[in-house]
Amino acid sequence: QVQLVESGGGLVQAGGSLRLSCVASGSILSRYPMRWYRQAPGKQREWVATITGSVTYYVDSVKGRFTISRDNVKNTMYLQMNSLKPEDTAVYYCNCNIYDTNYWGQGTQVTVSS
Repeated sequence: QVQLVESGGGLVQAGGSLRLSCVASGSILSRYPMRWYRQAPGKQREWVATITGSVTYYVDSVKGRFTISRDNVKNTMYLQMNSLKPEDTAVYYCNCNIYDTNYWGQGTQVTVSS
């Protein structure tokens, strides 16, 4: 049973920082690519970042501001978000795709005030 649990969201002023965490069950973190997505009100869910091995990928809108990382010992993935903007406001989800099955956490709300 794959379980993903996010935490770390909150309310922050523009220009501030937050660090999101995603605790994963078992050893999936070290075996599969892991991703962060977000969904803003009234919009489709959007891919934000991926970490696979030591390689990372980002959507253009967060490059240079967000950093994805993971700690395989703690079974935890992180998303360090700096220089936050109001348009970063969304529910953030961690994701893992295993044999064409998507697993999602429950999401954590990030609200950036202007």
